[in-house]
Amino acid sequence: MKNLIVANWKLNPSTQKEAKALFQAVKKKAKVKNVEVVICPPFAWLAEGRRQAAEGGFILGAQNCFFEEKGAFTGEISVLMLKDLKIDYVILGHSERRKYFNETDEIVNKKIKKVLSANLKPILCIGETDEERQAGKKSEVLEKQITGGLKGVLRENAKTVVIAYEPVWAIGTGNNCSVDETMSSVLFIRKIISKIYNREIADNMRILYGGSVKSENSGSYIKDAGANGLLVGGASLNAEEFIKIVKSAE
Repeated sequence: MKNLIVANWKLNPSTQKEAKALFQAVKKKAKVKNVEVVICPPFAWLAEGRRQAAEGGFILGAQNCFFEEKGAFTGEISVLMLKDLKIDYVILGHSERRKYFNETDEIVNKKIKKVLSANLKPILCIGETDEERQAGKKSEVLEKQITGGLKGVLRENAKTVVIAYEPVWAIGTGNNCSVDETMSSVLFIRKIISKIYNREIADNMRILYGGSVKSENSGSYIKDAGANGLLVGGASLNAEEFIKIVKSAE
């Protein structure tokens, strides 16, 4: 399978001009053998992203969606809208969504099912806080988030799910997770997936690492920790740095 590198631009950049320039800069050098590059910009820049992605170089993703297809839900965006824009991937359950918008495993689960119903690919984010880690609850937290997020998801649909392990204590802190700890986390996640579904699905599901990823450490997470790719935050806003990360996954 191809390694997957996902850029999560979060609430950046602030202008369409900057977004267009960043799309173009990445597009020029993002074609790397055996690597699938996905850019997830803010909703406001999805249309521009669609125009740029149509020329090749990267795939377009979204940072979130709602669990209803239409209706009186001010400020939300539906999978039908994303599908019409030819979005391929949707990030769901990011720790920032859980923290600032009170998203529970139940809400994330409803979103995952809706994304799968539209034949889009969900990226389920999981990860423990520093407090949970220090209290020895990491495994418990990860298992709860995985089983909760995938509750009721059928085996045939689970094949397209991507899981992103993002320890909350590592996101945006510069304190990235060690390769050894990441490797144990990837193996643990596969064990849980195997328990829910079967070994084949567990072995073939793409598991990403995210959390203070930069070009100096990115390759190690794939070559040594066994991750199938990366979910990149801040570093994805620097085209040169992001391309280095993409190339490290080749």
